Amino acid sequence: MVRPVIGIIGNSYLMNDQYPTHAGGTMNSDAVANVSDCMPMLIPADPRYLSVEELLETCDGFLLTGGRPNVHPEEYGEAETEAHGAFDRARDAIVLPLVRACVERGQPFLGICRGFQEVNVAMGGTLYPEIRDLPGRMNHRMPPDGTLEEKFALRHPVKLTEGGVFHQVFGAPEVMTNTLHGQGIKRAGSRIVIDGFAPDGTPEAIYVKDAPGFTLSVQWHPEWDAANDPVSRPLFERFGQTVHGWQATKTQQAFQKSA
Repeated sequence: MVRPVIGIIGNSYLMNDQYPTHAGGTMNSDAVANVSDCMPMLIPADPRYLSVEELLETCDGFLLTGGRPNVHPEEYGEAETEAHGAFDRARDAIVLPLVRACVERGQPFLGICRGFQEVNVAMGGTLYPEIRDLPGRMNHRMPPDGTLEEKFALRHPVKLTEGGVFHQVFGAPEVMTNTLHGQGIKRAGSRIVIDGFAPDGTPEAIYVKDAPGFTLSVQWHPEWDAANDPVSRPLFERFGQTVHGWQATKTQQAFQKSA
């Protein structure tokens, strides 16, 4: 049987400072293919090339990846400042309505870092432009120096809601994670449940309340070493199971229509 397709949201990227591309980290594809057991498909997130409707029909689930560009503050009613950094308005135009459509349909998605922030904004929430500037907060940004192993190393615990959704997925009330982000949730959107916090109070794990499908999103980067990490692996496995379930239901419905 053909594996279900997970659309991996790509980022606009300028190769060699002059050649425009759509990019996606290979660790995302590796996690999708080898842990979620699905076929990874890189999506050029730009409304000039595709529509949300086409994506919903083509893919069974979506991985909302991290990326250097941030969600534009106009998407949550605030003015742009230098602290907000770089943007990818084309990705905003695709992913924010895609999230809302998936929530409505019950189509599974997993949000990572920027994807986590996109889910909050799509549901009406807001973001802080720079977490490290807030009193009492730690610097959650990626270390500027070192190997990839050092940059993606585990840096802080995340305390989960006792008996909550993430506790059930991980089988523990607290997990260790990496941290490579500058922005974070300011106000949680409608139906957004914050299910895990860093020691400084930064939201790290969310889902959409009463959504019929998989909507789990995390502020850290579980795609790093997903096959071996004791936190990343069950997250991608559970995500994959729900995507397989979506594909099976879609196939059954198509068969019934044709019978």
